[in-house]
Amino acid sequence: QLRLVESGGGLVQPGGSLRLSCAASGFTLDYYAISWFRQAPGKGREGVSCIRSSGESTNYADSVKGRFTISRDNAKNTVYLQMNSLKPEDTAVYYCAARVASCSGYMGTYTYWGQGTQVTVSS
Repeated sequence: QLRLVESGGGLVQPGGSLRLSCAASGFTLDYYAISWFRQAPGKGREGVSCIRSSGESTNYADSVKGRFTISRDNAKNTVYLQMNSLKPEDTAVYYCAARVASCSGYMGTYTYWGQGTQVTVSS
């Protein structure tokens, strides 16, 4: 079965950190760009960060620049999202998604999606 599985979400206080993981099952991530999207309660899904298949290019939403870092370990078939200095407005369900080679902000172009992991930032 071809799928992505997110993990690492949870409850954290403002200013804290979490690291999300996106692991592929049934296929290799080597040729895929991976994006993280998030959806807060009552809001639409938005792009957070993306890393190209080569790992040489990354991009971030303005709201997370300087706080989040995306990386990949193809040997482990996993992509990570390190989230530091978390804010209450980062509370959302975080999803990873895969598409061949390059990043895109168009969700409809992604082939594989994970089921999501909840991140809650609250004191």
